[in-house]
Amino acid sequence: MLLPDLSTLPAFAAYFGLGVLFLAIFCTVHIWLTPQREIALIRQGNQAAAISLGGALIGFVAPLASAMAHSVNLLDLAVWGLVALIVQWLAHLVIRLLIHDLATQVEQDNRAAAIFAAAVAIAVGLVNAAAMTW
Repeated sequence: MLLPDLSTLPAFAAYFGLGVLFLAIFCTVHIWLTPQREIALIRQGNQAAAISLGGALIGFVAPLASAMAHSVNLLDLAVWGLVALIVQWLAHLVIRLLIHDLATQVEQDNRAAAIFAAAVAIAVGLVNAAAMTW
């Protein structure tokens, strides 16, 4: 019986842990930066809030995954994870400029506005992820 090689398990745990930490930081700050209370709205069944937040998460996780796959060490991952955070937050600011009353639209469960916001966040995240592959 062959035993699996678990020699890279510590590296996996470190990269996974740092990735989850970045995800938690992104979620916390994103929810703090948005004027609408997305988690409360989601708990009330507001689909627009779920779509908007979900798109932001995917838009952030795409470049984070790219950074994890291409980084040479944890410091490299941390730097590129920070870049992913900043780019996604800048994308959110642009979305809010394009949809001036985005918070109100999400609160009113306007799924069209939320889908657009999610699509822009995901598109920016994918471009960001591709740019990280140099």
